[in-house]
Amino acid sequence: MADRDYYQVLGVEKDAEASAIKKAYRKIAMENHPDKNPDNPEAEARFKEAAEAYSVLSDPEKRARYDQFGKEGLGGAAGFQGFNEDVFGDFADVLGDLFGFGSVFGGGGGRRRRRGSAGRDLLFDLEIEFEEAAKGLETKIQVPRAETCNDCGGTGAEGEDGLQTCPECSGRGQVAFQQGFFTIARTCSRCRGAGRLLIKPCPGCEGQGRIQTEKTVSLRIPAGVDEGMRLRVSGEGEAGTGGGPPGDLYVVLHVSEHPIFTRNDRDILCEAKIGFAQAALGTRIEVPTLEGEESLDIPAGTQSGAVLRLQGRGVPGVQGGGKGDQLVHVKLVTPKKLSDEQRDLFEKLAELEGEEVAERGLFDRVKDIFH
Repeated sequence: MADRDYYQVLGVEKDAEASAIKKAYRKIAMENHPDKNPDNPEAEARFKEAAEAYSVLSDPEKRARYDQFGKEGLGGAAGFQGFNEDVFGDFADVLGDLFGFGSVFGGGGGRRRRRGSAGRDLLFDLEIEFEEAAKGLETKIQVPRAETCNDCGGTGAEGEDGLQTCPECSGRGQVAFQQGFFTIARTCSRCRGAGRLLIKPCPGCEGQGRIQTEKTVSLRIPAGVDEGMRLRVSGEGEAGTGGGPPGDLYVVLHVSEHPIFTRNDRDILCEAKIGFAQAALGTRIEVPTLEGEESLDIPAGTQSGAVLRLQGRGVPGVQGGGKGDQLVHVKLVTPKKLSDEQRDLFEKLAELEGEEVAERGLFDRVKDIFH
């Protein structure tokens, strides 16, 4: 076994890329792991052989010496001497697939304390006006959240002697035990990976390391936002524990309804009411926009339900792309009551168009007689 070429051991070509070497190593390690092959010395030997080959071929400097001089060029580095950090990380991945453990061999992961936990992300609902959503705004909000205690700096302890090294794991945060051929490291159950025990709780936060408070957060809401959009404010969530990073703040936008306008993506919609004469003859009316009133030409012969467009009077896209348009839905208004003069004109129009209309009632005819 000692004389086999490392490339042959992993079954790869000499010009194989690092990813191919890693893939080959993982496959062999998974197939020949001692815990999957108990009482099988041949599988254990292949496992060790693959680990030795990978520990050399995964290191660019060792691989270059090996390619030029063979194992003699490695000096004392040849053989099963353990793993560098990169190799150990890959090996831990393999064992993680097998057992669900991320730390093996005690020496690599066993000395690592558990990192502090990241703070929770927060969700904040913010209601804004229709015009504010269209034009954007800068505002401030009050966010209730947990922040790092100033008295203890987040340790949860009072003074320097408020924390004690965990006697169970000697401050490592992990304890090791034998698992067949390997030493497996697990999180210390007494200190929960912190490596230290709280002896004197901080009176300011009662040992929690954080206190509840309200933080004023400044927001810049871009023009063009719409209902339900979320803004992410990095690092403005709750403080982490044990030195962990803070979470993020997510602001969910709710846009108030407008009495005139509705919205469809970047376009704004509104309604304009006109009379029959205006529709038939054409006219110019004033319509409201987000920038104030603006004149709109109504062409002669406009039908009810027609949509007229004011270009560039909509809202901009949040990611750019220019403004949308304002769409004006034309609605013809039918008068509910007519004066005698108006009725005469409409009857004359109906006669010219050859249209039949309802006859006047008895009351109207009597009124005309005495007019």
